[in-house]
Amino acid sequence: MKKRANKVLEEEEILCCCEYVNWHGERSHIGACCCDCEDLDDACDRFFKREPQKPESLSKVAEVVTDRIRVPWLWGGARKVELSVIPPLVILPVLLHIAALHFLLGVVVLTALPVLVLWYYYFTHRKKGRTLFFLSLALFSLAYMYYLFITEVHSRGDVSVVQVVVITVGVILTLVALIHTKREPGIVRPNQQAVHSTVTYYSPLADRDPAINGGRQDVTMTVANRAGSSEQVVVEQKESSRRNWCPVCRVVRPPRAGHCRICGVCVLRLDHHCVWINSCVGQANHRSFLLTLVLFLLTSLYGIVLVLQSVCPRQNLLTSLLYCPGVYNQYSTALCFTCAWYSSIVTGGLLHLLVVQVINVSYNVTEREARIALREKTARSAYWGLIVDTGVYSRGFRANWAEFMNMTDTLNLPCQAPTDLV
Repeated sequence: MKKRANKVLEEEEILCCCEYVNWHGERSHIGACCCDCEDLDDACDRFFKREPQKPESLSKVAEVVTDRIRVPWLWGGARKVELSVIPPLVILPVLLHIAALHFLLGVVVLTALPVLVLWYYYFTHRKKGRTLFFLSLALFSLAYMYYLFITEVHSRGDVSVVQVVVITVGVILTLVALIHTKREPGIVRPNQQAVHSTVTYYSPLADRDPAINGGRQDVTMTVANRAGSSEQVVVEQKESSRRNWCPVCRVVRPPRAGHCRICGVCVLRLDHHCVWINSCVGQANHRSFLLTLVLFLLTSLYGIVLVLQSVCPRQNLLTSLLYCPGVYNQYSTALCFTCAWYSSIVTGGLLHLLVVQVINVSYNVTEREARIALREKTARSAYWGLIVDTGVYSRGFRANWAEFMNMTDTLNLPCQAPTDLV
């Protein structure tokens, strides 16, 4: 009834730029953000009376606060602001400017910042919740480093126009590749034209190319082959279908597909859920994901080189990041040097991610398959788990990369209907 009332409200009455429909299904205004705060009043009252809080009181207060923080919008009423976007916009510039004040402050900040980011990553990963914090941090880091490069380094006259153009093109191409990566990871969708007389069973084939026929085995359920088919084959096929059945998405997952508990969908050839793009990496966007990493790393490395040549012109490029005398004499050069260190830390982390991805593609294994194989002890690992070979889908270096580069051609795999399990 509440959803129906919301629908009638949206259709009959157009919301102005400052109005919205709250989580109770009622029409509200952003000017009334401090009105009707029963949940907050109850929580504060219990706090001052030293009474225990209700188990759901804090979550209700958080829902009310996040629902009421909105910005005016011309179309469709006020839009909700995701609170996880805001902290990187404030924390990153403040910490970098503090780190530029003194060498010891720089060491403390540049050590604590990655630790805090990793802690928040494991905290959100354990709760399996979606957050825009990491995407906001990644985009704002790229934009803020580019802003400082233009205002601090280019203004000093130490870089040419061609070098600025190269950095600008690299930033633009990285953003374009990121937008393409976030479009579609390859979600498994139910086949709406499933025929009840035809049953499609999916099972991983160890000795075949999974791209051939999509790993499918089509069995037509007629009276003749029902009588002639073996009961053992039927049982094995049904067990395989039940094993690949996703009760959340209500689909039978094709080979190598997986369910993402953060996004709540099944993805073809699921590799992992990347918090830095706030999306899954799957069959449809895996190649563009690697392209985004490559473009970012090339742009970042080139920018770091230009910054170090500007603030430490007399030092060797390989040692200037570790030893640059007099760099803290001026605040502008200290800030550029601190940003070069921050960019180096980010570049090192993404370089490790790119190396792992290249190795996995070379062995035709996804990150999800590698974790499962290591947990079940069914894979060979080397170099402290950096190389994981499951031995299931690998067909050689060249064949693995050829399959990876052409795997988007088999994106539209038909999915089994729920009635096929009976």
